Amino acid sequence: MAKRPGNVAIFEQFTADGITRMFGNPGTVEQGMLDALGDVRGFEYVLALHESVAVAMADGYARATARPALVQLHSSVGLGNAVGMLYQAKRGHSPLLVIAGDAGVRYDNMDGQMAADLVAMAAPVTKHATRVTHPGSLLRVLRRAVKVAMTPPRGPVFVALPMDVLDAMCDEPAVPSTIPVTTAAPDVDHVVRLLRTARQPIILMGDGVAVSGAQEELTRVAESLAAPVWGVDCSEVNMDATHPLYRGQLGHMFGHVSASVVGTADVVLIVGTAVFPEVFPYLTTPFRAGATVVQIDLDTHEIAKNFPVDAAVAADPKATLAAIAAALGGRTRYEWSWRRPEPNPDDLMEVFAAELAGQANDRLVVFDEALTASPALVRHLPPRRPGGYFLTRGGSLGVGIPGAIGVQLARPGADVVAFTGDGGSMYTIQALWTAARYAVPAKFVICDNHRYELLDRNIEQYWRERGIASHRHPASFDLSHPEIGFAELARSLGVDAIRVEKPSQVPAAVRRMLASSGPFLIDLVTGDPP
Repeated sequence: MAKRPGNVAIFEQFTADGITRMFGNPGTVEQGMLDALGDVRGFEYVLALHESVAVAMADGYARATARPALVQLHSSVGLGNAVGMLYQAKRGHSPLLVIAGDAGVRYDNMDGQMAADLVAMAAPVTKHATRVTHPGSLLRVLRRAVKVAMTPPRGPVFVALPMDVLDAMCDEPAVPSTIPVTTAAPDVDHVVRLLRTARQPIILMGDGVAVSGAQEELTRVAESLAAPVWGVDCSEVNMDATHPLYRGQLGHMFGHVSASVVGTADVVLIVGTAVFPEVFPYLTTPFRAGATVVQIDLDTHEIAKNFPVDAAVAADPKATLAAIAAALGGRTRYEWSWRRPEPNPDDLMEVFAAELAGQANDRLVVFDEALTASPALVRHLPPRRPGGYFLTRGGSLGVGIPGAIGVQLARPGADVVAFTGDGGSMYTIQALWTAARYAVPAKFVICDNHRYELLDRNIEQYWRERGIASHRHPASFDLSHPEIGFAELARSLGVDAIRVEKPSQVPAAVRRMLASSGPFLIDLVTGDPP
């Protein structure tokens, strides 16, 4: 292989892996690679004004494509800015390839400006973190990173790229990375025997179903068992949310919610999810005494992580559920039709969601960071079609706007509409500038209730658990003073925007939003200032 600088060779490797877009924010120690990028045909750099925005856009892009997305960060300070969103990507198993430069291996002992152990910084919020220290292994390490990121359980991988390694000549060939095949079906006879004993079964499902493409197989098993299905940490469409057996999400905050649902089941089938991911989980088992628990997942870390199970199956959910469904037989096919409910005319969020459902077509893709407004949203726009709905995950606020930009770049023919809160949006509001710069036609709805309402609800639970009388919420939860002018702010960043305060304004606002050929924002005032 002919020698060429590492700055050139890395783009050959990215291209060999089908990666032709980089999300990032530039810095001095990355200037060589970014200079080389200008000569790479068909490769796009998507500029973000903050590293968290770059990671969140890449996260949305990876979710929509089910392929690795490339992020460039700037040394220690840029990596530090990105940590929160990297945690989000790790919890959500997004296959990101995250690179950051440093001044060079030769400066390791100098303790200079921005010097830090980048691998140690990235390790807690990535699936794997490493650093290239020799030009002879530059492309080898990048291929390994893609392999690790894409092998279930998927996740972000960080690679530090010292400037002197990138400036050096590289003679490695650029060839596609090898991704292991993990779709073999296991022997399911023991699992089927356990499931057949069920009198009160329940299924707990998560995003491992969507990653595997196992929505149909999961539905077949549920129908064969006549088992209610609950989502656990679901952020994708793992089952049609209007199916008669679907019961909703268990939530992510309090263990007593999960315990109240699973505590009566005699057989529990867990597929593709952690059990349980709440912030305040039960420390003792939430399952009833004598219950049979079966867990299927490609993520062996999650199997029996917190509670013992009777059958632990480390295998692909799609192949495994297909084999189980075939062995169970006796499927009762459910026939149903879903009719859009009438909105509460006094609830602006419901009126808006209902109007959007009425005006949109099957190109609609919803990115949901609405949090406390989400129940009204999904009541009128239930997640039904794989790839048509993405929910925030991992706990990092601010993913809604940049995540929708990433999804829209991945799906240029879709009508992507993001819902986020006034509080969450301000974490990454500068992402609107990126949407305007690249004419990304995503749409953004700010559910503007003038406060961190989720914190209101959580502290009310805190009071109830401790017998504390209800009183005024902490002043730190209030966002009303001074008022944030979201429409004016959006326009200052190059995005057309309007403010909606009354139900009568909703139909025209939705029409204008959907008709816009570029990015568009609606400030939907869902709560008055106190």
